[in-house]
Amino acid sequence: GDKQASDQMLLLRVRLRAHLRTQTGAWPIRLGAGSLSGCYSQLTSSRSLCQPPRGFGHFAPRKAGVDAASSTSATKRGAGEGGGSGGGSGGGSGGGGGGPWNTELGLLPIAVASWWIISSVLGGSSVTELREISIQHFNSNLLAAGRVRKLSVVNGTLVRVHVAEPDPESSMLEMSGGQSQAVDPPPSFYFTIGSLEHFEERLEASQADLGIAPRDYVPVQFVTERSVLGEVARFVPTVLLIGLFYFLSRGVGMGGLGGGGSSIFSMGKSKAVKATKVSSRFKDVAGLYEAKAEIMEFVDILQRPERYTKLGAKIPKGALLVGPPGCGKTLLAKATAGEAKAPFYSISGSDFIEMFVGVGPSRVRDLFAQARANAPCLVFIDEIDAVGRARGQGGFSGGNDERENTLNQLLIELDGFNPSSGIVVLAGTNRPDILDPALLRPGRFDRQVVVDKPDIKGRAEIFAVHLSSLKLDTDADVYAKKMAALTPGFSGAEIANVCNEAALIAARRKQGAIGQEAFDAAIDRVIGGLEKKDLTIDPHERRVIAFHEAGHALVGWLLEHADPVMKVSIVPRGKAALGYSQSLPKDTPLYTEGQLADMMCMALGGRAAEDVIFNEVSSGAQNDLERVTNMAHSQVTVYG
Repeated sequence: GDKQASDQMLLLRVRLRAHLRTQTGAWPIRLGAGSLSGCYSQLTSSRSLCQPPRGFGHFAPRKAGVDAASSTSATKRGAGEGGGSGGGSGGGSGGGGGGPWNTELGLLPIAVASWWIISSVLGGSSVTELREISIQHFNSNLLAAGRVRKLSVVNGTLVRVHVAEPDPESSMLEMSGGQSQAVDPPPSFYFTIGSLEHFEERLEASQADLGIAPRDYVPVQFVTERSVLGEVARFVPTVLLIGLFYFLSRGVGMGGLGGGGSSIFSMGKSKAVKATKVSSRFKDVAGLYEAKAEIMEFVDILQRPERYTKLGAKIPKGALLVGPPGCGKTLLAKATAGEAKAPFYSISGSDFIEMFVGVGPSRVRDLFAQARANAPCLVFIDEIDAVGRARGQGGFSGGNDERENTLNQLLIELDGFNPSSGIVVLAGTNRPDILDPALLRPGRFDRQVVVDKPDIKGRAEIFAVHLSSLKLDTDADVYAKKMAALTPGFSGAEIANVCNEAALIAARRKQGAIGQEAFDAAIDRVIGGLEKKDLTIDPHERRVIAFHEAGHALVGWLLEHADPVMKVSIVPRGKAALGYSQSLPKDTPLYTEGQLADMMCMALGGRAAEDVIFNEVSSGAQNDLERVTNMAHSQVTVYG
């Protein structure tokens, strides 16, 4: 192994000498003292580049003896050669400090390192390209002919064949002291083996069959070679694991795991947001009288607890806001955050759920730890049904349910062995029927505040709030009362959408102020969807649609208990494909049997009109039949 390494180093030196002499002409086989001194005199600031590289010290004298003749001759030779190859730069530098000299000398370490890396990656140091042969070819053509000088077994799987040189003198390499040393020729062929023991036995048998004496057997050398690529591949899994751990710890790519910007170490931390700048107030919440009164009492308890505790009252643990979507549960919580002088934390129920086991309970514990540190305070959990669903429903039995573990931890924090004091928890949901019974009992959520759709008075107040920021063509109170009567059953979110759509429609029509036409178009768009202007309808079908909608209007006008029809349209829209009729239902929670019968007759009025006029019915009454079926089913199974 040492012999092979020294041979490779000597071969590298010879090649570099020839390369530098060919490229620049500035590095002779033996550096004269004059050229070296010229390098020192011209480039005093770059002494490190002028010294011979490691391994080339025997080419230059070790002492700085300089004679004038050698210096002059070197200068002349440098001027002549530099002028031809490097222009004025080489001639003016006196030969010793030319530009090509500095460039080649500075790139020498890079060239050596590049050569070593490339040779290591390619896995061989031979100058000649090896040719693959079979072991049968090796036995019959090389071993039998006596041309094999040595075999090198590399890593136990590959055998390199060193063939004897035809000229014995070519195997002698001149050394630095004028001595010569015999070196092995580079390998010319190679073949692969399966089992090393089997190869050794077969090689001995082949040589014995050829009559070769044991002392003349071909020498076999076992070599272990490691390429840079192979060494790097060994560390790739470790580096990848370290890099993955680093990126996870830095929070890179955790948007789908732990949420925006959170690291793996803070995954168990709560995502609750502490309200600092909330502009909503109770005056912005219109139409929710009872719900607002209940929540205002919680705020008053937190601001002045001594008023209640001196009478022996305990601060309520929390309240559950229940109601349909868009009725103002979250808005009420925002107003509470704006009015309360105490700290307010808000979080969504889905923020507790995570793909990693134990993260949900850890976030619940961290949330209430923050709340205890800032007590008295308010905590609002929006859409609590995401984590508070009844246990044992919709899960796989026998497995670890992270949602149930999170719910258990939430129940413990609300009212467990170590109950939280001074913390009021508000939660919002539109599906109270699926919540766990343990979550609804007194002591956890003492009160259930119903946030229902507003009545006509509440709608008028909500319209007044949203119309106050719009530019109208008349007084806002007039529009508020009128629009409240035209939008029965609308929630607060739908009312806000109507006001915004009216403003957009007026701006689209380039009107200076918002008028009644814009509000009517906004209501049509919210109820029926976008108008389909490009839909082509056959004239006969349009006539059928017109009689169908007229049947609804006529029956509704004639029946006593039917809701009065406000508008009939045969303009195709998104939700109503062909047409629709808008009625004004009464805000009453009770219906008699006669009222239900009239409502069913009005729903079937369009189908009856088609039967009377065209002597046949169409599929346009599909929605009407669904409504009638639901009402009839409710009368039998629900109303009795």
